[in-house]
This record gives sequence, structure tokens and C-alpha cells, in this order.
Amino acid sequence: MKKTLTISAAAIAAAIALAGCAAGTETGSPATSSTPGMNHGGSAMPSGSASATSTASAEFNDADTMFAQMMIPHHTQAVTMSETMLKKEGIPAAVTELATKIKDAQGPEIEKMTGWLQSWGQPTAMPTNMPSAHSMSGMMGQEDMTKLETAQGTEAAKLFLTQMIAHHEGAIMMAKTETTDGKNADAVKLSKDIVTAQEAEIQEMRQLLVGL
Repeated sequence: MKKTLTISAAAIAAAIALAGCAAGTETGSPATSSTPGMNHGGSAMPSGSASATSTASAEFNDADTMFAQMMIPHHTQAVTMSETMLKKEGIPAAVTELATKIKDAQGPEIEKMTGWLQSWGQPTAMPTNMPSAHSMSGMMGQEDMTKLETAQGTEAAKLFLTQMIAHHEGAIMMAKTETTDGKNADAVKLSKDIVTAQEAEIQEMRQLLVGL
């Protein structure tokens, strides 16, 4: 009887052990099946991070990037044209004042847009393979710039005003595209400011041309 009880006790112990294993397996099974869930949750964390990045990225889009990348060289040329005029003698005071105003306004805007691109982790230079549809309207060619450099007096003033009107019209087109397509609040605001300022300057330049 003692031997039978011992065996029974051993059998019970074995049964308990097996039950324990089974319970462990069942418990482990959800744990194991929850591992993908945890992995998914882990993915969800990167996804959450991506979402956070997305939120941060939502502060700017491709239109904002393109606007800044294109407007920087556009502004740079306007500043160069203005500096060329400021070095000349015999230029009407009103034209000199306008050149100074353009230089003083667009120089800081170049720095601002460069800072945006750097903070967005984007190149400050325009891609070399940019589609022609995104070309910078109003930019002067080298021949145009050479003519401006060599012109003197009233001829230089007229040439500067004529070129800068075309230059401003191109900038306004680019700025209006940003106003419509841009996402970054600061960039959109700048685009609107450019349109307002440069449309007024175009009117001023046309009036100056009439008087020359």
C-alpha cells in the first residue's frame, strides 16, 4: 500500500508538473503571440516617431524647399545687380535709393531662407536636375549682367530698371506658387511679403523709367 501511495504521489506530482508546463505553455503562448504585438508596438514606436517626424516635417514640404532653393540665387542676383548700380557714378538719386532698398531687403531674406534650409536638413543649393518647369523666371543671363556692368549714367539706370522689373516679375511668380503650395508658415508669409513689396517696386520702377 505504501508503495502504491508513493507511486500515486509520484504520478500526481508528474501530473501537476505536466499541468504546470501546459499552463506555462498556454500562458507563454499568448506571451509569444503577444511578442509580435510587442514588436508591432515597437514598430508603432518608430511609427510614432515617424509620426512625430512627420509632424515636424509637416512644417515644411517640397514646395517650401524649392521656394527657398530657387529664391536664394534669384535674390543673390538682384543684390549683385543693385551693388553694380551703387558702384556707378551719374546715376539718378531715385534709382540709387531703389538699388539700396532692394539690397537691404533681399540680403537678410537670403540669410533667412538659408537658415530654413539648414534647419530642415535640406541642401541650400538647387538640384542640378530640377525640371525646366521649375526654372527661375526673370533671371538675367551673363550677357545681360555684362551689359549692366558696362553701361553708364542714364543708360545704366534705364537698363537696371528694365532688367529689375523682369527680375521682380519672375520672383513674384515663384512667390505666388509658394503662397499656394507651401506649408511652412514662415515661408508662406515671406512669399506674400515678396509679392507685396516687389509689386510696389515694379510700379515705382515703371514711373522712374518714364522720367528718364
